[in-house]
Amino acid sequence: MARPLPGELDTPVCAATRGADGRPLHAAALKFFWGPMDCGKSTMALQMNYNHARQGRRGLATTRIDRSLGPRVTTRIGLAHDAIEVTDDLDLRALVRDRWADGERIDYLICDEASFYSVAHVEQMAELVDHDDVDVFAFGLATDFRSCFFPAAQRLFELADSVARIQVEVLCWCGREGLLNARVVGGRVVREGEQVVIGDTVPDAQVRYQVLCRRHHRTGDLGPRD
Repeated sequence: MARPLPGELDTPVCAATRGADGRPLHAAALKFFWGPMDCGKSTMALQMNYNHARQGRRGLATTRIDRSLGPRVTTRIGLAHDAIEVTDDLDLRALVRDRWADGERIDYLICDEASFYSVAHVEQMAELVDHDDVDVFAFGLATDFRSCFFPAAQRLFELADSVARIQVEVLCWCGREGLLNARVVGGRVVREGEQVVIGDTVPDAQVRYQVLCRRHHRTGDLGPRD
């Protein structure tokens, strides 16, 4: 018997081995996209959602502590999309399975601001991928204002099928690559306090955040003052 030509399948994939969205069963993955502020995480999340929806797939967007303080995925360049707010008692598995029970098809989740989720939420993401064949695309910060891992981000690094740093370059005021998010209170970099404190990036905010290179994050140098 002749061997199949390159590109031919030895065993054709029949319709029964594919999901409702046409993709092969058991092909789902948990993917984590990370980077500092201003690198385009939420923008990429919305682009990912658009790309999958355009191919007929159906998904849900979730977020936690979005800059809008509401159940929306928002970006600093003006894009936005309605989302489900992730609370401590929300079970992502139940969220999807309840939609299925109501006759709604869910093929994937877009999880924005994933660093603010709980570790339990990350475990739920992994279960949705492994047991329910639902793709999960998570987007978030890796480290906090002290340059320490967020617990959920650390678990995503440990469990995700793939981890990718978003390639949009963010610069420190000195021109070096911005790596770390500094919390600024009263014009000074602070290194103690709650891990999650809502702030802004505008200079006159009471609590704000600024991306710095490692050198200037360590020294607390915020650059020349206007």
